[in-house]
Amino acid sequence: MPPKKKGGGKGGAGAIIDGVDTTQMTREQLEVFCHKIKEENEREREERNFFQMERDKLRTFWEICRNELEEARAKLRNKDRQIEEAAEKNEEELKFYKQKVKHLQYEHQNDLTECKAEGLVSLKTAQDEHVEQEKELLRDKKNLKMQLREQEISFQDQIKNIKIEHQKHISEARIEFEDKAKELETKYEKKFQDLRTQLNSQHDMEISEVDERKNNQITELNKNHDKAFNEMKNYYNDITLNNLALISTLKDQMEVLRKQNDRMTKQVADLTAENKRLITPLKQALDDVKEYKRQLQNYEKDKISLANTKAKLSETLKDLEDLRWSNDALELRFMQLQKERDELHNRFVKAILEVQQKTGVKNILLQKRILTLSQVTEHKEVVIGELTAAMMNPPEKTNQQLEDILSKKNATISDLQYELARVCKAHDDLLETFEEKMKFYGIPKSELGFATLRMVPQGQGGLSRGPAGLVTQNK
Repeated sequence: MPPKKKGGGKGGAGAIIDGVDTTQMTREQLEVFCHKIKEENEREREERNFFQMERDKLRTFWEICRNELEEARAKLRNKDRQIEEAAEKNEEELKFYKQKVKHLQYEHQNDLTECKAEGLVSLKTAQDEHVEQEKELLRDKKNLKMQLREQEISFQDQIKNIKIEHQKHISEARIEFEDKAKELETKYEKKFQDLRTQLNSQHDMEISEVDERKNNQITELNKNHDKAFNEMKNYYNDITLNNLALISTLKDQMEVLRKQNDRMTKQVADLTAENKRLITPLKQALDDVKEYKRQLQNYEKDKISLANTKAKLSETLKDLEDLRWSNDALELRFMQLQKERDELHNRFVKAILEVQQKTGVKNILLQKRILTLSQVTEHKEVVIGELTAAMMNPPEKTNQQLEDILSKKNATISDLQYELARVCKAHDDLLETFEEKMKFYGIPKSELGFATLRMVPQGQGGLSRGPAGLVTQNK
């Protein structure tokens, strides 16, 4: 029995593959399942081969990289060695070049000293040469000055000789010109005298001829003058007679003309006055003419504007009719509202009068009650003061009773004062609301018919301006 159990246990364990129970499968299902398992096995095998190949590749790559890394490290070591060797060589070369620079500096200093010495020697020689050249130049300068002086002297002598020769030539030319001038003067004086004699003879002949002509003309003129004088005498005699007749006629005409002149002067004065009077209307007429011309020029524009204004006027007339209708409707509405306002005003006035009467009566009663209570309290306070003064050692019970009574009385007084303040505040609030309504409807205070009273009770002058419900007791 135990071996069977073991075999059964093995069979049960082998029957479940990949979480699938094969004991309950049919043959076809088992074949399909086996086929799937084979495919999975082949796929797993292929994947294993692929991963093995990849592992081999990775291993080869790793080995190659390791070899390359070792080679790179070896190269780095070689490079480090080369760098160290190069640094050592560089230090040696630096030392060598430093020594070389020192030698060069020393040689340079030696060369500089030699050059300075040579320069000083050359400067001295050059200075000596320069001094000698200066001396030679000074000598040449002196010689040139001597030559210039000699040349100046020779030139001055030449100039003097030339001046003397020039003066000789001028004197000779002057003598020649004077001789020629004298000859010309004698020649032209002779010609002038001959011409003078000729002209004098001609002048005498012409004068004699002119005298003869003058005498002939004088005789002729005397004859003509006598004839003309006689004719003129006769003519002017006739003229004087005619003029006397004309003067008489002209005097009459002068009087007529004088009268006409006076009349014309009056007319001229009248016309000038009228002209002055007509100047201003003439100017105005000219301005009107200009304005009319301008208006004629703008006539077409005015026509168009008139048509536009007519159209606008028709529209405005329509609007005006609509506004009239609306105005009539609003006036009717206004009349109705005025009636309603008057009714409300009358009601409001009646209500206020009733409230004032009621509140006035209540206030009077409350004030009287407060006065009586205050008098009673004052009397009691006086009595209590006298009792306390009379009794030096009062018992505790009497004191407690008196305190209770006083507290009760004070409480009643404060309650009454609070009630009075609340009523006064309500009255004042009602008056304020009434005045605001009157302002809202545009009713002046003078139309009320009575004067408003502000209720300020005694001892409550500092009431708050809040609503009546917010009046609190003074504790």
